[in-house]
Amino acid sequence: MSEDPTLISHDPGTGLWLLSTPHTSYVLRVDETGAPRHVAWGPRLTPAEAKGLATPLPGPTDSFEGTTGVGEELPVDGGTRYGPPSLQVRYADGSRAFAWRPEHHRIHRPEPGTHDLELTFRDRVHPLRVVLHYRVREDSDVIERRVTVRNDGDTPVRLLRADSAAWTLPALPGYRLSHVTGRWSAESRLHREPLPHGETVLTSRRGSTSHHANPWLMLDDGDTTEDRGRVWSAALAWSGTWRITAQHTHDGRAGFTGGAGHDGTALPLRPGEEFVSPVFSGLFSEGGFGGAGHAWHEHIRRHVLPHGDETAPVLYNSWEATGFDVDEAGQKALAARAARLGVELYVLDDGWFGGRRSDRAGLGDWTPSPDRFPDGLGPLAAEVRRLGMRFGLWVEPEMVNPDSDLYRAHPDWVLHIPGRDRTELRNQLVLNLARPDVAEFTYGWLDRLVTEYRLDFLKWDMNRAFSEAGWPGEEDGHDLLWTRYTHHLYDILDRLRARHPGLRVESCSGGGGRVDLGILARTDEVWTSDNTDAMDRITIQHGFGQIYPPRVMGAWVTDVPNQLTGRSVPSRFRFHVAMAGLLAVGGDLHTWSEREMEEAAALVAEYKAVRHLVQRGTLHRLAGPGSEETTVVQYAAPDGGETVLLLWRCVPRHGTPRRPVRLRGLAAGARYRDTRTGAVHHGAVLEGYGLDVELPPGDWASALVHLVLEP
Repeated sequence: MSEDPTLISHDPGTGLWLLSTPHTSYVLRVDETGAPRHVAWGPRLTPAEAKGLATPLPGPTDSFEGTTGVGEELPVDGGTRYGPPSLQVRYADGSRAFAWRPEHHRIHRPEPGTHDLELTFRDRVHPLRVVLHYRVREDSDVIERRVTVRNDGDTPVRLLRADSAAWTLPALPGYRLSHVTGRWSAESRLHREPLPHGETVLTSRRGSTSHHANPWLMLDDGDTTEDRGRVWSAALAWSGTWRITAQHTHDGRAGFTGGAGHDGTALPLRPGEEFVSPVFSGLFSEGGFGGAGHAWHEHIRRHVLPHGDETAPVLYNSWEATGFDVDEAGQKALAARAARLGVELYVLDDGWFGGRRSDRAGLGDWTPSPDRFPDGLGPLAAEVRRLGMRFGLWVEPEMVNPDSDLYRAHPDWVLHIPGRDRTELRNQLVLNLARPDVAEFTYGWLDRLVTEYRLDFLKWDMNRAFSEAGWPGEEDGHDLLWTRYTHHLYDILDRLRARHPGLRVESCSGGGGRVDLGILARTDEVWTSDNTDAMDRITIQHGFGQIYPPRVMGAWVTDVPNQLTGRSVPSRFRFHVAMAGLLAVGGDLHTWSEREMEEAAALVAEYKAVRHLVQRGTLHRLAGPGSEETTVVQYAAPDGGETVLLLWRCVPRHGTPRRPVRLRGLAAGARYRDTRTGAVHHGAVLEGYGLDVELPPGDWASALVHLVLEP
């Protein structure tokens, strides 16, 4: 096998390609028929070791078997393939199928530490080109894959399916699937269950990532724990509709394929056009679910987020304090109270624009209400900055109320199908961002708003799914809009950030309805859920953190009884739960007593002392939710120099034993001092035998323990 100074090597004799990351290897080969075949994905191999794997795959054992697709790099439609196709094409003559003919390959380095492989193929009958893209990095075990499909002919074709990648697992005694499901205000519910035989489909048909599923999955052999065992995982970087299909075959193999789009859509590809899929990244880890999470978190901070190493500020949001009852005097008074808590970013939520007095009107008219802000937002922004805070604003650029000047002027700008009802959800319709004129209008008013008020932050919301998803007057518009809408969304965000480099953006979609690697490449944090109940949030945040890092996880402290659950939880417990991510405050500060204000200010200061660990440290889930015991998370500095524990016990059950908590990620031979009590502990004891943390008696007990190296 020829050596290359990159992390990619090739053996022309066997057609074998070896892609290497710091701890793993991925091996594929172009076989005798010209088709790309999977060989291995697991622990790191040398080129000589990889060459020993280059054995032909067995063929069908009888006339009823054929190919399931597991074992192919990109299963296509055609021949004796009977599994879910990753690539399915319909040509102008109505025929389908794709037969691989290799053309050439390319290895290059687009940036330092990054190594790309491109394998180019053509169909043996039609002038259709397919490029398989692979990217590996010197500091990450994540492998990024995507596909380009180009129509080189003079007649149109339709892509019935064009997934980004297919991934194959080794033969194992059994397979277990990890993924999340949910709904509005109950997102990120983690499930770990045996992978059924046949096909398991995870998908969103709603126009966005959705609250109901998220485009990632993990597979293991059923014996993996938080700290031990092998995990194969993947996450899709796409914020529109998507589909991932996991397959467990009759002969005991497993794999999965995924990409943009959902069933029932067909993307037209005109002569000379090409489709570039979103990235579908994969990761193999031998460190259990925790090790996989560590690798994903580090990769997202380094290679996905625009400012992953930046310290996120403590934020205040006005929504739960005021609802739609917004005016300049009230906001200035709230800002003064927020500044007393140590808040660093003040965000004015809904109700500041047009005729917005409820969710029934005004959406789309993005100018300050003259009766509420007679001089615009300038005086409020100036006061917020005088108080030492940055200024941010809530917007919902993709939506419109029928009762708005924008809709009255442009009723054709929304998604609709002639002759069909225009279904309203939350009294609003979806603007067709796939249209170039709508996208340009949206960018224009956002740019003017950010420029005029020198906005530091946008809370970008999206509060309903697609319906009547049509684009009348545009050829193939009903199929084109699903991908073009997302591309224009990305383009608007990219242009805004390029023009305003100091702007930071939060992705919100009624809470966690748009969370994925695609939107995270263009935003700085996400609103995890509209449910701010501290007890529910422990479970939501547990599922969220399987892939996504605490650095992006927005977490608010709001008033009690909670608006959704009616549950009352002490302030200290609510703060400690929110400290597990990006701490923010969302309560009505006018109603907080002086004692509550003082306690909150002390808790904000406590968070600021450890947020570098929460936002950039290594997360260890020492005891997850659902057990009768205390839930514990730990954040450790990469060098083991300090660590912080957050502990939550909701409702104790009498007789449940208290067990010491064994820590992770400490420096060998070091001693650690508890910054609160002054007690000194040996790191070896903390890791080997544990730390005994006594929580206050009763319901809703919590604690923060900060340990630093003792000289």
